[in-house]
Amino acid sequence: MRNVDVARGQKVVLQDVNLRIAGGEHIAILGPNGCGKSTLIKAMTCECYPIVRPGMEMKVYGRDRWDVQELRKHLGVVATELPGERTAVTRGLDAVVSGFFSSSTLWPNLVVTESMRSTALEALGLLGAEHLRDRWVGEMSAGEKRRVMIARALVHRPEMLLLDEPSNALDLAAQRELREILRAVAVGNGQRRGTGLVMVTHHLADILPEIDRVVMMRSGRIVADGPKRELLRSATLRELFGVDLELTERNGYWHSW
Repeated sequence: MRNVDVARGQKVVLQDVNLRIAGGEHIAILGPNGCGKSTLIKAMTCECYPIVRPGMEMKVYGRDRWDVQELRKHLGVVATELPGERTAVTRGLDAVVSGFFSSSTLWPNLVVTESMRSTALEALGLLGAEHLRDRWVGEMSAGEKRRVMIARALVHRPEMLLLDEPSNALDLAAQRELREILRAVAVGNGQRRGTGLVMVTHHLADILPEIDRVVMMRSGRIVADGPKRELLRSATLRELFGVDLELTERNGYWHSW
């Protein structure tokens, strides 16, 4: 992104954004509620488009035009939940398979192959969630739903995973479990390479040890971009969030109070 402005309705939400993210990079986008973080993700995935003006440039993997379905093979987006009235009565495996079609459920007109189901099961296995394959989504806990949504985003084996406030609505145990899962996704294993992470959050504890770059946003603008250890300081965070706070690090995670 170079000199990018994005409007939603009549309001300009992102202003003069300049940002470059490398494939496979692990990065956190940090800022208070309403600062434009989610709109930034939507711009990356071509759900929102920049205002066309001289000097503006917006490219994803070197291209300024994409078929959104094709882009999903490169950028996996983790939603909080699937939209649609049939979500609650969709089984876990079907919800993951629906990621191949970017649909909320497996509609009768969709052609599902054995290869798709095998890949979906592999994604569930990566997250330790094979036991959810036959469960109704509507009967799952928030943490179980989040596992299914991550598996759904991974079925294309994307280079990057985009997560918007991943720990929202999760209790402390589910938050910890989610972070360990995401660490495994970032690192990969013998059968599967690691996946880049772009994590949008306002919770410091969401910033995994594997994330070494932080982008800070306030009022629709990027106000800082650099190494995690240089930016995660009490004075910097006090200015970003507008509150006095203390900061500590433990086992690679940062916490504030």
